[in-house]
This record gives sequence, C-alpha cells and structure tokens, in this order.
Amino acid sequence: MKFGVTANPSIPHARKAAEVLVPLLEKKHTVECETELAGLLKRKGKALEAMHADVVLAIGGDGTVLRALQRTTAKVLGINSGSLGFLTEVTAEEFPSALRRLEKNEFTIEERGKVKVTVDGKRLQDCANEAVLHTANVAKIRDFEVWLNGTLLQNVRADGIIVATPTGSTSYNLSVGGPIVDPRVEALVVSAIAPFKPSARATVVPATVEIRVKVAKPKECLLVFDGQHEVALAGTEDVRFTGSERKARLIKFGDDFYRRIEEKLVGQR
Repeated sequence: MKFGVTANPSIPHARKAAEVLVPLLEKKHTVECETELAGLLKRKGKALEAMHADVVLAIGGDGTVLRALQRTTAKVLGINSGSLGFLTEVTAEEFPSALRRLEKNEFTIEERGKVKVTVDGKRLQDCANEAVLHTANVAKIRDFEVWLNGTLLQNVRADGIIVATPTGSTSYNLSVGGPIVDPRVEALVVSAIAPFKPSARATVVPATVEIRVKVAKPKECLLVFDGQHEVALAGTEDVRFTGSERKARLIKFGDDFYRRIEEKLVGQR
C-alpha cells in the first residue's frame, strides 16, 4: 500500500506524531511525505497534489484534514494528535491498530459533498466545509441578495453569507445559529453572519440548486474557502455556489457522527 503523509510541522504534537508514525509505515509500505514535513524528517518530499497515494494520512486536527481534502482525490484518514475532532477518525496512539485494519481492508469510504464555487464564471477551489462571502472590514455590514435557481430567497443585511456542506454544518454555520445536517444528506445550508434582523434564518436547500449571492450595494468583500484561503472581491462579481461533482473521501471505521456531536457539542453526561 502506498501512503501519503501530511501534517502541519509548526504544531509540535503533529510533528511529534509524524516522527513516530512515518517510520512505522516504512517497515512495510511505500511512504511519501509532503515537502515541508519531509525536510524535518530528513526525507525526500513531494507536493500533496503530486502524490499518487492509495491513502493520505492527515496528522493534526480538522484543519489539516480539510487541507488534505482540498488538495487530493485520494482516500483520507484523519489522525488526531490533539483533542477529538469531527473529521479525524483515530488518535495517533490508536494508529497502529488502525493500520492493521487498513491492511486487512476493514474500513469503509464515506463520500461527502463539497461546495463548487465560481466567480464571474471562473471555477475556484471546492470547499469541504464552507464558502463564506463576508465584508472586507471588521464591524461593517453589507446588503446581500440570495438567489436560488434565479428565484430570490432573501434580502438580508449581515456581515456575510455562509454556504456550508453537511460536513461544515457543525462548524462556522453552527456558530451563527445554523442547523446540523447529517453528512449523508445531499444538501447545502445558507446562513447569514450577524444579520441585522433577528428574523433572518438559515435555509437548507438541495445540493443541486445554484445559489447566487449578490452584494446589493457593491463594496469590497472577501470570499473565504474552508477558513484557509481567501480572495478579495470588489463586490460587483457574479458569485455562485452549488454542490460539486467532486467528493471528499474519508476513511471510516464506524458510524459515529452523532456520538461526536454529543461529545463535542453537548458534553458527556
């Protein structure tokens, strides 16, 4: 089996976990490390996009997993080197057992929807969690129009608009009062950030619809992808979102979505 390995080397616990897991993998498997990580481990590296791995191991937290899902079409196994995350499947300490299950093909692949984003007809990167169009300045409000397949859904004055996948429904969307959506549902969630009117509500729509978000009174905005990359906009652009044909592929050893909600959001009783 051929493994790709990515981790944020600036995070000590992620780097330490990689220093243990990479030699373990190399005993029986071909391993390629992402360039910066490889330098610290004194190995030859390769860009994640250039790897032809059967499985990519994303060591760290949910941010590392999201980054891997943006850059590879391979199956991704999230390995948490810190606290429990929504996208990581096992801890670094549990990985030896997980490796044996991988070798025996005792796992499932969970495909999750992404958001396709276009600006003036040009396709930008897909998002596994959410795409956000928000004001370019702190504490500034904008007038947004949200259209679904050419029909006006709402006019809303807010700091921004979030278009989230079910995976991302437990992230930024949840923090602004949006609903949790089971990742098996083919849907998108449209929610406003700090709306002027409290009556503004998030809307769950089919992933097949085309969502257009227009700045009614054009001013500078930022378009943010999974909280990791951003593009500056003038506010006059044609910005559209829909479900992507490209799927995020996560390795799972069980169905624990609701258990994680209980642990992360409700707390153990």
